[in-house]
Amino acid sequence: MACNLSQKQDIKQKISNISQHFAPDSRVALFDVEAKSNNGEWVLKGETNLPEAKNALFDSLSAVNVTTVDSINVLPEDGLEGKTLGIINNSVANLRSRPSHPAQLVTQATLGMPVKVLKKEGSWYMVQTPDDYLSWVDYGGIHQMSKDEYDEWKSSDKIIYLETNGYAYEQPNRKSLKVSDLVSGSILKVAGTTENFYEVVYPDGRTGFVNQSEARSFDDWKASVEASENQLVQEAKSLKGAPYLWGGTSPKGMDCSGFTKTIYFMNGWIIPRDASQQVHAGEIVDSTGSFENLRPGDLLFFGREASEDRDRRVVHVGMWIGNDEFIHSAGRVKVSSIDPEAKNYDEYNVNRYLETRRYLQHKEGNILDVKDMYEI
Repeated sequence: MACNLSQKQDIKQKISNISQHFAPDSRVALFDVEAKSNNGEWVLKGETNLPEAKNALFDSLSAVNVTTVDSINVLPEDGLEGKTLGIINNSVANLRSRPSHPAQLVTQATLGMPVKVLKKEGSWYMVQTPDDYLSWVDYGGIHQMSKDEYDEWKSSDKIIYLETNGYAYEQPNRKSLKVSDLVSGSILKVAGTTENFYEVVYPDGRTGFVNQSEARSFDDWKASVEASENQLVQEAKSLKGAPYLWGGTSPKGMDCSGFTKTIYFMNGWIIPRDASQQVHAGEIVDSTGSFENLRPGDLLFFGREASEDRDRRVVHVGMWIGNDEFIHSAGRVKVSSIDPEAKNYDEYNVNRYLETRRYLQHKEGNILDVKDMYEI
């Protein structure tokens, strides 16, 4: 019994080591595995989306002569019948921590965004977004596709919607009935043009019309879009006043990191989802609060420093826009100042400032080009 207990502790430690190595952040990697003893064998059960992690675990156990039974499910699951890809089918899809509407809203995805589909539970799908975020979306927010269907969508002509908010219409006329609302970053297939409108096709086959003045060819846009200090500031200010929404990443409502993510997305970059992830990308340019080396587009991070009994914690992010000001989503998207004499001085955040990071010219970390978003 003591030997079995000792072996169980060793196996548990190996599982922990593999998890820490391959899936240190459970928001972007899944490795949920446990070991159960059964008649002298160890049954390893659970699930992962990382086959390399599973292989490493069995290799490590084989090296010490542990007899194992493989009951680890590698996602995507077989029950999806090959439809392991999908396209977001609503202007904004709410992605949750569990397959339930009351579950926490952890992020959002906008119309036309590709996702990997990992498994299904009831009418919910576990998906992974291009920035690797894992979450659950209900059936209405996604259109599942096979690899062939996805490749057809990927290769088709598409448009990207550029206004903050708008609509697709049933007819090429703003007075006709609406098919759906649209937000900046919505991407739709193009079937043709007529009367200053794009004729568009949704992932599920619905059709509509979008005013050409409000959108642009996706291929043309992604070939020409280039993040710059001025463009980032303009995009950020265009969202001023948008409401704060925990988990939000669209003009309908956004949290602090969803706001910075949206700014960069509309300038051609897909950056990490949460502030605690964004702080590990780019290059650090300040950690003292001097602020003189900051440039527009830099991201400022706030929270608490590490102490003897607590780890450092990043809980808020904003973007520097110059003139001693930064813009952020806190209650709503607003501009705050680090200048104690300014009317919009933000003493609370200045007092919990941690560091600033620069992404422009520094794409270190999990930062992707939008032009590569369909390469999943």
